[in-house]
Amino acid sequence: MVRYVMTIDVTRCNGCFNCQLACKDEYVENEWPPYSAAQPDTGQLWMHVYVRERGQFPRVKVSYRPTPCMHCDEAPCIRASDGNALYKRDDGTVIIDPVKAVGQNQVVRACPYNVIFWNESRNLPQKCTFCIHLLEKGWKEPRCVESCPTLALQFGDADDPNSEVSKIIASGKAQPLHPEYNTKPRVYYIGIPKTFIAGSIIYGDTDECAEGVKITLTNTENQQTKTTTSNNYGDFEFEDLENGKPYTIKIEHPKYITHTANINLKTDTYIGDITLTKTTS
Repeated sequence: MVRYVMTIDVTRCNGCFNCQLACKDEYVENEWPPYSAAQPDTGQLWMHVYVRERGQFPRVKVSYRPTPCMHCDEAPCIRASDGNALYKRDDGTVIIDPVKAVGQNQVVRACPYNVIFWNESRNLPQKCTFCIHLLEKGWKEPRCVESCPTLALQFGDADDPNSEVSKIIASGKAQPLHPEYNTKPRVYYIGIPKTFIAGSIIYGDTDECAEGVKITLTNTENQQTKTTTSNNYGDFEFEDLENGKPYTIKIEHPKYITHTANINLKTDTYIGDITLTKTTS
């Protein structure tokens, strides 16, 4: 018996939207009984690529997060359904029965990930099926995974030690989205961005970019530190930081006065230009 899982490496996703388009191509106006009714042209994205802009001008980043149904082992949608309208297959796939689920709008509200959609014309909840109709025909992966040019999406049997998904999960790098929901999802993520601090350093006496300056970032709660150096544009950055934590930045150069700054990190932050003053000694 297989145990299907999907892994999504956000660091590899370049926002091509192939996965989103492939899903629409497979399901819009296509019925795949007994697993899914046709997806409407608009209003539903069973594989939704979320776009997140981060930071402030001039240091702005964009990240992309493909998001299907999580196919949870402890699925709130199944608990909310009536008459076995939603069920989990032995392979782990969560299915909405397109006949039994008619009228059961409550399962849409039950999903904490907001990946179940309501088809108003069909009076029916709908979502990703892991393309189970194709897997039963011998396909090795859903359409979204097949269409991904960067291999950000991987799919396979978690119980097969030779499968790519099994190796990724064993590495410890992949984590569930919103583990606090306690739903035991079958979709795992790598590299979901946390928060960054960035800035630029300028030599005050020459008004030039300060390259090679040492910057130390300290979490003042636990005293953990990270160190980097400014690049040839004087820029520096610290990624994967925790929101709501206090940090201290220390900028050191043997010929310039040490600069320190305190930051209560609440979002991705660009602290701007920092001008170093040359020592008089």
